[in-house]
Amino acid sequence: MEYGIGIVGAGLIADFHARAIKSLKGVKLAAILSRSEEKAKKFANMFNCKGYCSSSEFYKDKNIDIVSICTPSGLHLESAMEAINAGKHLIIEKPLEITLKRCDKIINECEKRGLKVGGIFQSRFYDGSQIMKKAVDQKRFGRMVFGDAYVKWFRSQEYYDKGIWKGTKKFDGGGALINQSIHAIDLLQWYMGDVKYVQAFKGILGHKNIEVEDSAVASLEFENGSFGVIEGSTAIYPGFLKRIEISGTRGSAILEEEDIKFWKFLDENKEDELIRSRFDKKSNTQGGSADPAAISFEGHKRQFESFINSLRERKNPSPDAIESRKSVAIILAIYKSAEKGKKIKVEY
Repeated sequence: MEYGIGIVGAGLIADFHARAIKSLKGVKLAAILSRSEEKAKKFANMFNCKGYCSSSEFYKDKNIDIVSICTPSGLHLESAMEAINAGKHLIIEKPLEITLKRCDKIINECEKRGLKVGGIFQSRFYDGSQIMKKAVDQKRFGRMVFGDAYVKWFRSQEYYDKGIWKGTKKFDGGGALINQSIHAIDLLQWYMGDVKYVQAFKGILGHKNIEVEDSAVASLEFENGSFGVIEGSTAIYPGFLKRIEISGTRGSAILEEEDIKFWKFLDENKEDELIRSRFDKKSNTQGGSADPAAISFEGHKRQFESFINSLRERKNPSPDAIESRKSVAIILAIYKSAEKGKKIKVEY
């Protein structure tokens, strides 16, 4: 069976979704939905699909089995409900939504209708990320001690000025954490497990006329008793690749964007030197550290492929919506901690 995918929203990230979909076999990019007739027509011509400005017509299209939501974060629920009511499976660009209540509405409605829903976290699908996860699952780090995520990125003032919804509480839901750092936060909790408590600070340190943080830092206590740090910013020039550090009593590893930069265990095996050798040369990725367009669509491609396979095998996608919700819960707890000036328990 060939699955047809329709994309809602014709902004920057929709291009990555479209290129990922077009690169796969057994999958067809069926249509694009945009409020702008000009954008819909341009996108449709570029990717050889149908262009819609009417949501009712878009959701009536029988060639669409899956809807990929690429609208502003705070509008994901509205688009999701239209897709759910039309009986379409969902794949939603991060974050799943900007509040847990809105996340839960999507999850519950999909469960009622027997529809699959996944959240886009393409960083999980790179080889380096998968190798790290395998080592975690094999308990090669021993007792976990620290789990840290660093996202020291740069976004110009123009980035916020030219976007109607960028930097707003209503549509962005927050700033450097929920928009940019969420991929690193997702990886961190995927490796370390649930975060139990957070203590945080946030502020606007490098930009003007935005409602949300461009910089934040949080200390963490995980459910497994280990500790960690999250640093996220869009105010740091020139911008650095996102970095995940896992440190334990029997080994440590550092993931920098797609590359493993450090890999050492007390009990070495034959694969360890191969891993170090494989990632010895720095890749060309910029990881979106200074330019949101400077990313590869390879991660999206792998995730779409995984999602399609989950439909064929009639199993839940990975990450599913419940897993995708966790990063939102952690980020909202960080915001609450910074606002109240005290340690906050993460409410999942």
